Amino acid sequence: MQRFNLRPLYLPLVAVGAIVIIALDISGYLGAVNGLIHVLLKPPAVFFTEGAGLIESTMGSVQRLRTLHKRNLQLESDVNRLTVENLRLSEVEIENQQLRTLLEFARANPAYDYRGGQITARVIGDGATLFTHPIQIDIGEKQGLRQGMPVITDRGLVGRIFHVYPHSSDIILITDPSSSVNVMTQTSRASGILTGSVDGLPKMTLIPLDIEISVGEIVITSGFGGHFPKGLVAGQVVKVINNDNMMFQTAVIQPTVDFDRVELVLVITNFSPFLPDSASP
Repeated sequence: MQRFNLRPLYLPLVAVGAIVIIALDISGYLGAVNGLIHVLLKPPAVFFTEGAGLIESTMGSVQRLRTLHKRNLQLESDVNRLTVENLRLSEVEIENQQLRTLLEFARANPAYDYRGGQITARVIGDGATLFTHPIQIDIGEKQGLRQGMPVITDRGLVGRIFHVYPHSSDIILITDPSSSVNVMTQTSRASGILTGSVDGLPKMTLIPLDIEISVGEIVITSGFGGHFPKGLVAGQVVKVINNDNMMFQTAVIQPTVDFDRVELVLVITNFSPFLPDSASP
């Protein structure tokens, strides 16, 4: 068998290899090749030592991430707790402001004795009829309340007590169709009866035709009939209904109390209302 002689090829191969190395060195790639060769030729002990250091470093990073995650959860919990606490303090401040307002009103009107109460429910079950929807407060007979006592806020007349329990009471509002209050206009001094209506705004009826009343007049309790003391603000005239075919005028009244937002009330306890029929609301 014929054998090939490769010796003549050694010199060209060495020359080509030298040229390749020179080209790699000039282009800057020889350093990377040297690094790869260095890594491949490292002693096993050095390789494992560096590997252990890398693993230890990685585990430390994982532990730090876990610690940061736990810390973030704690901070989030603290933020939520502080948020709830701030909301609670804000609510306390609102209630304190309402109490201060009622106290200032009571001090400015010292003719009566008052008992403060907080609205606890708007009655829609027992005690409520088709048109009667009283509100309930957290004071009653044990706190000196009796049927018929006027209920007010610093903004005006709310209604009157008509059911009294040991520690709670029901209030019938002036907007209720079953409510009637003797009132008068503050400027023109026209008298009439303020009655609730199903459309929400009470009406002042039985106003004499010969008295001119105006939109914007304040309506106050007249004291007639003995059901309410005189001078409690009930509302403001927003519309006057005057027809020549009618025997009396009628005025639509906007109450000064916002019944959807009222939370605290005052009950006048030293006024004894005249109640001809204590069973009626």
